[in-house]
Amino acid sequence: MIGEHSSKQYDNELEAIRSKVLLMGGIVETQFTDAMTCFRVGDIEHADRVIAGDDAVNQLEVSLDDACSHLIVRRQPTANDLRTVMATIKVITDLERIGDEAAKIARMSKNLHSRGVVGVNHFEMVRTIASETSDMLHDALDSFARLDGKQALALIAHDVVIDHEFRSIMRNLITFMMEDPRTISSALDTLWVAKAIERIGDHAKNIAEYVIYVVEGKDIRHTKPAVVSTQSDE
Repeated sequence: MIGEHSSKQYDNELEAIRSKVLLMGGIVETQFTDAMTCFRVGDIEHADRVIAGDDAVNQLEVSLDDACSHLIVRRQPTANDLRTVMATIKVITDLERIGDEAAKIARMSKNLHSRGVVGVNHFEMVRTIASETSDMLHDALDSFARLDGKQALALIAHDVVIDHEFRSIMRNLITFMMEDPRTISSALDTLWVAKAIERIGDHAKNIAEYVIYVVEGKDIRHTKPAVVSTQSDE
């Protein structure tokens, strides 16, 4: 009975942590959406709120890391339980970095619109990659909430599309800068925004990899998508 009671307490504590992680995920999703709105419309006050909101995400990271550490010390989880806690810690780190990237987009938005846009339709340049990355982040959090390994695997493969889109944006912006030097400042700001979006896609992919680690016990980081797919089919 004591062991059963202790196990139930552990499950409740872990579920409370997972709920807060998903809350943190919802916050950074909103940060990213709001940052892209700032980039589109040039709302500097809104951009300041996005930047200021990063403090709340940082505090959540600290408190959740502490909760996970205490859970390990008190409950001493093993096997799959330990994998779940360790993966959750890594997800928390990636979410905090997504918040950092969203704040970076907001800062670039302020820079761009305070100077005035010259020659480049900055939002249209990144609209597609932003939409795809937003969907990817949402699905990564959904796969984490449901521990859906198949959904996570599909997300990892999709990151290749995001990377390809970023390289295409970079080539186009370099062309703009070469053809008209007046576009250099605004094009560079747009390039940094595109890079921040691409990094958010990388963090979403990381979350998907941690889901597979929990579900299947496989560490597939730094593994090519085709190899990952083959391993999953075995």
